[in-house]
Amino acid sequence: MAARAIALQVPAIATGAVPRRAAALSPRPMSRQLRRTAQAWLEEGRPAVVVVVLEARGSVPRKPGTRMLVSGGQTFGTIGGGALELEALREAHALLSSGVAPHQVHYPLGPALRQHCGGEVTLGYMRLDAQQLIAWRPPEPLFQLQMYGAGHVGTAVARLLSTLDCEVHWIDEREEMFPFALFEGAAWPEHLHVVASECVEDEVARAAPGTHHLVLTHSHELDLRIAERILVRGDFGYLGLIGSAAKRARFVRHFEEAGIDRRHIGRLVCPIGIEGIEGKEPEQIAVGVVAQLLRR
Repeated sequence: MAARAIALQVPAIATGAVPRRAAALSPRPMSRQLRRTAQAWLEEGRPAVVVVVLEARGSVPRKPGTRMLVSGGQTFGTIGGGALELEALREAHALLSSGVAPHQVHYPLGPALRQHCGGEVTLGYMRLDAQQLIAWRPPEPLFQLQMYGAGHVGTAVARLLSTLDCEVHWIDEREEMFPFALFEGAAWPEHLHVVASECVEDEVARAAPGTHHLVLTHSHELDLRIAERILVRGDFGYLGLIGSAAKRARFVRHFEEAGIDRRHIGRLVCPIGIEGIEGKEPEQIAVGVVAQLLRR
């Protein structure tokens, strides 16, 4: 049976012409979560303001293109927190209540807001509408990952990855092992694709060159078959294998006997995770692994 993707999908975003003020901005990536929230608020008919960092000089909390959504009772995203964000919230709520036209405000962080970073930021304020979303291109993924195994560690890693702008194919032969939801009442995000496959190792061939691979299955034999196929390809960005140094040594002997290029074998990461995180709980392992992926 061919692999079946069973991830939930989010409806396409409405697009249209960009207002003159918004078009003046350099279209920059925005997080998938922020974009989904903007779409949901539009569909609800919720009045909201987009706060965007237009210019930034010197030491500042966030880069140009960073956005924050502000409605009457909720804020999503951040332009850096602190006094600057408090001022931005006041300005956004004033726009919501008064109907002021889109505008921008320049903030010298030290003299005006007593923030010690000392840079300068110009913020733009405009009402959220469907036409703006065309200028908000989604971000390039931080990385593409194929993760094999839906056990405790795989689930903990998936929960962390659900908050990042990455592209993940999460693969297991046991469909019943995948949690139905990220957390209670929250669906898995669209960038995390759940794949039930009768032959997990066959999914290696579907990966694009440069893909990261994380092997976390319930079976050492399956781990071995998956890792071997990845090493034979040799075009991976990262190959992490759950287990101990002793497991790595046994696997390496097998790969060397199989004639796999030693340069590829040398890139095998096992144990996984960054140094200094020693906990064995799935959640602690996941933090170290995701940090390792981001560092690469």
